[in-house]
Amino acid sequence: MSRRVRPRPDRTLENELLETHDYVGGLDEVGRGALAGPVSVGLAIVGRGTLDAFPEGLADSKQLTARARTDLVEPVRNWLVDCAVAHASPAEIDERGIVGALRLAGLRALQRVAERGHAPDIVILDGVADWLTAPQPDLLTVLGDGRPPRAAPEPAVDTPTPPVRMEVKADARCAVVAAASVLAKVERDSLMIDLDDPGYGWASNKGYASPTHIEALATLGAGNQHRRSWRLPGVEQYRS
Repeated sequence: MSRRVRPRPDRTLENELLETHDYVGGLDEVGRGALAGPVSVGLAIVGRGTLDAFPEGLADSKQLTARARTDLVEPVRNWLVDCAVAHASPAEIDERGIVGALRLAGLRALQRVAERGHAPDIVILDGVADWLTAPQPDLLTVLGDGRPPRAAPEPAVDTPTPPVRMEVKADARCAVVAAASVLAKVERDSLMIDLDDPGYGWASNKGYASPTHIEALATLGAGNQHRRSWRLPGVEQYRS
């Protein structure tokens, strides 16, 4: 049986886009499936003058060890034209639903690079669902726990949304998106490690559903970092 070969990032797509755009952004999220903590969006910007050789070892953050990701942060920042990581809090996830929260975090990241003169002309977004572009007026945001949809308030962020190029497995195939994934993962992990922890195990599980986390939910209930609109295992009485 042949071994499955993991895709490695290259610059094919971003260089193709740079033929007609000055700046190309790569966007990736982390924390979407967690039970607690923020959802975070990394944004990486490359330009026509960006060196073709990207940092050695750069890959989808899920394929890297924590040490390898941390070691890549400075080389990645030095390679990029600009970058930003922004977040939406658990309360914002509960208010807007996960898709609305992702858009809010993405717009916050775009605003930061725009303020420095590096707004991308187009962004490459990992996956098949465009959560960055504003929904049509008749579309609704679905809550993370799958309950009936509801309308989400528009983010109070005065940032134009650039055109979006969807790309499946972009975090593994496109260097600029891989860079965004590494920056977002490292920053969110650091935030989770630094949180006050009464026993949920943030440092090890980063808010995801580990056995320790689920056991703590059953004994401690939901804390202020939990997404109260979600179906949290073991805390039926805390469900909104």
